[in-house]
Order: sequence, then structure tokens, then C-alpha cells
Amino acid sequence: MNLVLQGLDDCKARLERIAALTAPTNLTWLSERAVRCEGIAFSPALRQTIEVAAHAAQLDATYMVGIRHLSEFKLVAMDMDSTFITIECIDEIADMQGLKPQVAAITEAAMRGELDFAASLTRRVALLEGLDASALERVYEERLRLSPGAETMLKAVQAAGLKTLLVSGGFTFFTSRLKARMGLDYTHANELEIVDGKLTGKVIGGIVDADEKKRTVERVCAELGISPAQAIVMGDGANDLKMMGIAGLSVAFRAKPVVREQASVALNFVGLDGILPLLA
Repeated sequence: MNLVLQGLDDCKARLERIAALTAPTNLTWLSERAVRCEGIAFSPALRQTIEVAAHAAQLDATYMVGIRHLSEFKLVAMDMDSTFITIECIDEIADMQGLKPQVAAITEAAMRGELDFAASLTRRVALLEGLDASALERVYEERLRLSPGAETMLKAVQAAGLKTLLVSGGFTFFTSRLKARMGLDYTHANELEIVDGKLTGKVIGGIVDADEKKRTVERVCAELGISPAQAIVMGDGANDLKMMGIAGLSVAFRAKPVVREQASVALNFVGLDGILPLLA
């Protein structure tokens, strides 16, 4: 059993300290911020000790059987809100309507899996009725930021020849702009209805919920002629679990507890580029 430890800047001393607890047969430094502890005599007690110590040291700890490589994969599929980008777009749109606290509370409950996603999205979008569509551009220009490590991760996977998919319970206004800006291969999201320059409080067509996210990953894999086992899928909320469940590698990024518990990898401290040392 191997363990990859990684952290943010100036973490080498912390990495060495936690690595020593594993009594590895070999240490391989993957970078100044990541080390692989190889040949660990795994036990549940040791795992708990390492996880507690790593979390206290603000390090991410990922157990892996053997060594995996990026070349094993052909697709990276990503959730958008709070995964590829730092914000929940609908919450920021609602802020333009003076309704962010109400909408954000519903979003948070849906991401924890406490509310049906489709029903919760319908409720939240309805609150946006009458808002000038220019608010969407303001959110994109003023508030939307890529998550830490997103650009580094994306450049690396694209250079390795992997295709990219941004699949979101958010909105096409944002996914289409990110597709053009970042050179993404595929996107899929909900389309807000706009009439006479105003949001109607409705979406056009079906809602991109957990089932549709899973179907989208399956559809893109079929189009590429690959198995979902050759896909890396990243998400943070309960509505990402179904598409993560069919992936060869599922990555919970600064995610809700229910997602962290079920993912192959949980990145709580490092950026999205934290997948790269795992696939060296």
C-alpha cells in the first residue's frame, strides 16, 4: 500500500513528519509539496492515526494500491460550481436580486443531499424572476474565479491528450464562456430562460440533476469509445455522486462530507492540481 501526502507551500517539514509515522519502505518525492510513502504495512489503526495527523497538519493524504498514471485515463469530467470555479453561480446571481442568503441556504442543503436537486433548483431559479439578464455578465466578470490549481491541472491533462467535460447543475451562460476560455471539449448545463432581457424564473428543457450528470459522462465516454473506468470525475456536492460512482477515479474537491466519504480521493487543502502527484 502506498500513501501520497501533499500540501501547500512551505510544507516539506510537515510532510516529512507525517511520512515518518507510516514507516515506509521507500519515500519518493514527487515535488517539494508532495511525497509518496511506499510499502506501508497498512492497518485501520495506522490509517486513522495518519488521517488525524495529516488533517491537523493541513495535508491531504491519499491511499493508493500500487502506482497509477495519467496515461490510464482518457477523460476528465468536472462539476463547475465550487469545483472548477470557487463560487456557486446561482447564489451570486441571487445576490443581485438581494436574495443571496435565502438561495444560498437552499443550495447548501441540496449539496449536502438533504433536498432533491431538481426541486431545489426550480425553487431557486423562480426567485430570480424579473432580474435583468445583465446580472449574469456581472457575476461572470466580477465574481467568477477558477479554483486553485484548476488551470495547472487542466493544462497538464490536455497536454497528456485527455478530453475534458464540464457538466453542471448550473447554467450554460457560464459553462459556454468557460468552454471557449479554457479550451474545454464538452460542456452540459441548465439553460436559463430570458425574455425581453429579463430572467423569467424558469429553465428551458430538462434539469441537469444527478442522473443527467451520470448520463452525460456515459454519453461522452461512449462518443469517445472509452469506458467510464477511463474517466476521472471531480465534484463537491451530493448531486455529483452518481457520475463519480461510475468513474475510474473519483475526486472530492473541498467537498461535503457525504461526497468525501464515497470518493476515491478527497482533496481538502491542495488545489485541483492535487490529482497530478497521484498519477505521476
